[in-house]
Amino acid sequence: MAKRSFEGPNDQTDNKKGSPQPMEMERSAAATTKTASNMRGSLLTLLNRPSPFANEMGTLPCGEFEPVSLATHKTTSALDFWTSVETPLSLTKVLVVGAGGLGCEILKDLALSGIRNVHVIDLDTIDVTNLNRQFLFRQADVGQSKAFTAASFINKRCPWMQVTPHHGKIQDKNIDFYASFSCVLSGLDNIEARRWLNATMVKLVQTDEDGDIDPSTIIPLIDGGTEAFSGQARLILPNLTSCFECTMDSFPPQQTTFPLCTIAETPRRPEHCIAYALILQWPKEFPDKKLDKDSAEHMQWIHKKALERAETYQIPGVTYQLTTGVVKNIIPAVASTNAIISAACVNEAVKILTYCSQTINSYMMYMGSATGIYSHTFEYQKLEHCPVCSQTVIQLHTTKHQTLREFIQIHLTGGASSLRLTSPSLAASSGTTLYMPKPPALEQATRPNLDMPLSSLIADGEEVTITDPLLESTAITVQIHFE
Repeated sequence: MAKRSFEGPNDQTDNKKGSPQPMEMERSAAATTKTASNMRGSLLTLLNRPSPFANEMGTLPCGEFEPVSLATHKTTSALDFWTSVETPLSLTKVLVVGAGGLGCEILKDLALSGIRNVHVIDLDTIDVTNLNRQFLFRQADVGQSKAFTAASFINKRCPWMQVTPHHGKIQDKNIDFYASFSCVLSGLDNIEARRWLNATMVKLVQTDEDGDIDPSTIIPLIDGGTEAFSGQARLILPNLTSCFECTMDSFPPQQTTFPLCTIAETPRRPEHCIAYALILQWPKEFPDKKLDKDSAEHMQWIHKKALERAETYQIPGVTYQLTTGVVKNIIPAVASTNAIISAACVNEAVKILTYCSQTINSYMMYMGSATGIYSHTFEYQKLEHCPVCSQTVIQLHTTKHQTLREFIQIHLTGGASSLRLTSPSLAASSGTTLYMPKPPALEQATRPNLDMPLSSLIADGEEVTITDPLLESTAITVQIHFE
């Protein structure tokens, strides 16, 4: 490690000999020593000195660390330094996606790390069930926007912060909005939104005339997720490391657990209505009676209440069979897990923004249980034929007699072996539009193709371009071979 040296900002030289006067040297040394002493115990301990573990020495080098000089600054505390001195952290602008359990913790950690310019976006409003773990909210905030309430709390409590809230869907923001940030931290609670955000960040990456990636267009995406006593934090450098889509095989085909805030305030799926009846309505109606999951009478009550809530929000699909399945898959959120994972995410943000230390490469798993905790870090490999970041043609094999509808169900929207899309549009390289779910006029015009053999619509080995709103505007190219 290089030896640290400090220079006083007001050193004066002797007119005759050109050297500092003894009295001035003592004052300068004392002031510098006091400044360094005041900085101890803060991030400045890392940022103002060379490091043998700088980012450029790690397995995923992203930049060269340049220590922040304290020599020209007079500070009396670490807080004074954060509010008055420009550092890589104070000059950056980051986006926090989600202001729930993870988002509240992330905002707090960013404030205490000296990252002043923060934007936060969330669709949800505050429910009373959030108050036991989402500590930026109070009883009086119930029903208010999470993003606006969290931003207001941080700005008042931490006057050096400038948190800008956005209430709405992440899909409503254009791509220029996401391109304006130096780093994006995701605390989303569902797979679909995380896939969309991942595809958007990958789309921002540009290449030069030779096809080489322009590093200045890579915006790090730090993704965190929790489920009960387990969680994960990962660093995604679009087009360099594995992206979120590369790891879809590690997730079950359908989400079976749901965050309480979504269940209570913004239900969007039939499962949310069922979970609402189970978690909130049953204990209120029967405070002294435990739900018997094997009781037909109890299940019918849950089903009835779920239907009523689904009708209120115009959500179709609540069935008795689905009700019995959802009832057995509710996992509560745990505040301590959120705190651990959010700390890991912000830690990675500090490292990638300042290059003061080596980032993870590229996935950290945290597993807690009644018997202890375990953490493991490893490199998640890029998927060779990832539909989002590989930019390769995916090879698919099917039979000549398979209809377009069957092809879509098996290869595009089905289980874990499919691309797991939601509403795909398909166009052949010959110019034929195979199917378009929207707008209604195009859907009606292409609907007859669904029941036709795919081999009658395209030639063997022909390429088909697929788009889906789930993956933003990413175009997936597949080459279809008939067996």
